[in-house]
This record gives sequence, C-alpha cells and structure tokens, in this order.
Amino acid sequence: MLSLLLTICWLLSLFSAGHALLSKRDPRAALGWIVTCLALPGFGALFYWLFGVNRIRNRALELQRQGQGMHWLNVDASPTNNDLQKFPTSPTCRALINLSDAVTRRPLICGNSVKVLYNGEQAYPAMLEAIRGAKETIFLCSYIFKADRTGQLFVKELEAATKRGLDVRVMIDAFGQYYALAKVRHLLARAKVNFAIFMPPSLARSLYLNMRNHRKVLVVDNSVSFTGGMNICDKHLAKIKNNPRRAIDLHFRFEGPISNQLREAFLEDWHFATDEKRLPRDWPVSASAGTACCRGISAGPNEQHEKLNWILIGALACAKTHIRIMSPYFIPTRAQLAAINAASLRGVKVEILLPEQNNLPYMGWATNAFLFELLEHKVQVYYQPPPFVHSKLLLIDDEYALIGSANIDPRSLRLNFEFNVEIFADETITELADHFDRSRDASRQVTLDDMDKRSLPLRLRDSFCKLFTPYL
Repeated sequence: MLSLLLTICWLLSLFSAGHALLSKRDPRAALGWIVTCLALPGFGALFYWLFGVNRIRNRALELQRQGQGMHWLNVDASPTNNDLQKFPTSPTCRALINLSDAVTRRPLICGNSVKVLYNGEQAYPAMLEAIRGAKETIFLCSYIFKADRTGQLFVKELEAATKRGLDVRVMIDAFGQYYALAKVRHLLARAKVNFAIFMPPSLARSLYLNMRNHRKVLVVDNSVSFTGGMNICDKHLAKIKNNPRRAIDLHFRFEGPISNQLREAFLEDWHFATDEKRLPRDWPVSASAGTACCRGISAGPNEQHEKLNWILIGALACAKTHIRIMSPYFIPTRAQLAAINAASLRGVKVEILLPEQNNLPYMGWATNAFLFELLEHKVQVYYQPPPFVHSKLLLIDDEYALIGSANIDPRSLRLNFEFNVEIFADETITELADHFDRSRDASRQVTLDDMDKRSLPLRLRDSFCKLFTPYL
C-alpha cells in the first residue's frame, strides 16, 4: 500500500513538473516549480496546483467572451472615421498608437475632456459631487477604502444614492481592506449598499493571496468617470499637516466616451468577483466632451500578456526628446533598465522623480540598489521631499501621458490588477509636464557620488532588499 501511494505521488509530481515546464513563460519560475515538485513528491505537486497555476486567466477570458456581441462595447467597437481624423499624427504618437492597438483590447477614442485633480482636497469633493448628481448608476472600485472620515463621507453619499433607487455597486480588494482595523464593509452593509469583495481567500475558489485589485475607478451614469492613484482615505488630504502619513497624489476626472471603457473594466471585475451572469444591456452613448484622445488599459494576471510592461518599454523606445517618470515605487526589470539607459544614450533627456522618504522603507532601499546603473548613463534622478509622493506618471515628448494605478515594479506589472489610461496630444499633457517640472525644481538631485558614498552596511541592506524585488 505504501509503495502504491509513493508511486502515485511520484507520477503526480512528474506530471506537475511537466506541466510547469510547458506552461511557465519565465524560466526561473518554471525551474523553481519543477524543483519543488520533484523535491517534495506529492506535496510539491499540491502546492503547484494550489498556488502555481493561473486559473484566473481562464475565468476572466470566459467572462470576456460572455460580453461579446451584447452591446457592452457598443460605442467602443472601433474608432469612427471622425476619430481617425482627430488622432495625433506625430511620429512618436503614431508609433505608440500602433503599439497599443496591437497589445490592448480597447481602441483609442477621441472626444474626451480630462481634468487633473491634486490630492484629496480636489479629488474627493469632485467624486462626491458626481455621486450626488447620479441619475442611474454608480460603480466604485478602490484598493483601499477606509472607514475614516473620508470613507464615511463616501458611504453616506452611496447610501443616499441607494435609497434613490440607483444601481450602486462598490468593490473592495480582499487584501486592501486590512489596511484599517475598522472595516468599511461593515458600514456598507449597514447602509445596504451593494458591495463585493474581490478575491477573498477561499479553498473552494482561490488562494491567490499575492494578487490584488489595485484599481481605483469611479464611473457615474456612464458619462463622468475618475481614475488615478488615490485610494479613499484621509491620508490623501495633503493639507492636514498633523497627519504623519499624508501623501501627495494625482487623480483624474474624465468626461466623454472614455467613460465606457472605465465602466467595462469595472464590470469585468464585478462579474469576476460575484459570479453574476453578464446579461445583455444597451448602455447610453457618452457624448463628446472635449478634444483628448484616450484609451483605457486593463492589466493583470487575468490578461494574456504583460500589457503595461510592453507599453512602458515601447514608450521609452519611441521617445525622441524627453522622458519624465514619476513613481512612488521604482523597481525596474532588466528590460526596463535597458530601455531607459538606451534612451538616455540616444540623447533623450530622462528624468525620474522618486520620494525621498518612502512609506514602505524596504521599497526605497531596494530602489537604491538600482540607481547607480541609471546614473552612470546620465539619467537624471531626483528625490522629492516629504510628505510621501504617491503620484504615478509617465510623459513622453510632451505628446503622450500614461496615468493610472500602476507603479513601476514587478507587483504592479505582473501580479496586481491595474487600470491605466493613455492620453495623447492634449493640453492635459502640458499641465502634467508643468507639474512634473515644478516638482523636480523642488527636489534634490541624486548623483553617482551619493550612491558611491553609501556605507557598507547601507549597501548590504539595499542589495539584500533587491534580492526580494519580485515579491515586494
């Protein structure tokens, strides 16, 4: 009996190792799982099928197929001739449009207006005003939604909208809710607001503890939408001086057809999280509201490819004159480092703004271990003074902006569910470039000498943290 059990364990381990060999794209991941399966017969295979197989992608693709031909993308199916005439024609923009057309599953659409919102002082009143003015639907997704003063204001307005008979849906990440002791889900339940928890740990469904819905999306009546880097909590109220955890950040208000793409992204997540069947529905057409050409990009482990990573590297390769990068967490891959350095060597001015004091110290320490590779190739790096700057921004040649929830680190680009928006050739880009330049002028430039002068203990600390960058 024991020999039969061992034989079954070995056969299962060999089968699992073969599956990892054929299905894993990253050779390091494949090798790791093969060693685990063979070194721990039976148990290694169990771990592999619980934690190493991406069943999320299969479920997500099925939900996307359910939505095809059902008017979920009624205005997004393809750009109109009028749109094509408005597309920017510069070489930089054309190259980036072609790349995103090939990589993403949503088209570039024109006729949008974009408003930049600085910190919670501007973002939260605009979001609450939109919720108060809603007539039909309110869809809200936030990675962190705390039950603090700001969170309570949102719950109050969501409760009022629910009582008005609106279709109100709120989605909270299962991991993100634990950033606070008081759980906002209890407030939402008492207010009878329809909400869902995204991917709660469950033996029946998933044990993907490392995958998180990091998106921040609000769509109201399919006409006004918001996305960016801000969660819903007091820490983004940057003018509260006695708040030791306050953070600087950017958020964005959209009007126009781009709201359809934010709605579609939310509903894909909603049906993924709730298992509700997608039913046919004709959504109202969003009227043209401005001149900006935009595209929504969903990225995450449910997608076929690492879209944001491809677009990021492609954008760096397309730059002709200037690259501006602002990110709170900056842990580039070897390919991203090569793309940044290659751009600098081509004569492109590359500027990177990072927070001087990171809210996650180990992230800042790991970043330090990469900087010398950039500085020795004339990339300009700056530390922004406190408070912590959570803004995420990529600008190319003053013609293209990539904004949204994603950071430049392995977690964002490989593990998290993220949502970003491309903005082409709009006055918004001029405003964002001015904001970047003002922030740079108030920052301290980092030199190669600064990195070389680090003491041996600090170098060891930084390099040790670098070892864990795939998991931070």
